[in-house]
Amino acid sequence: MSKGLDYTALTLVIIGAVNWGLIGFFQLDLVNLIFGNLTWISRIIYALVGLAGLYLLSLYGRVLSMGDRE
Repeated sequence: MSKGLDYTALTLVIIGAVNWGLIGFFQLDLVNLIFGNLTWISRIIYALVGLAGLYLLSLYGRVLSMGDRE
């Protein structure tokens, strides 16, 4: 897999995690605040964060296979 794709996916998931933390602690949806309530841009951001999370599920397999090399 491409390291660039891994870093991009990880960055998107971190953005999503920070956004969910802000929602949980302060009821502040940062994506909504910046881009508006479910505008097409915010929906794309939410979709990309979700796809990045699904992509990072493959990280488990890669980490396990790295453990086999040791």
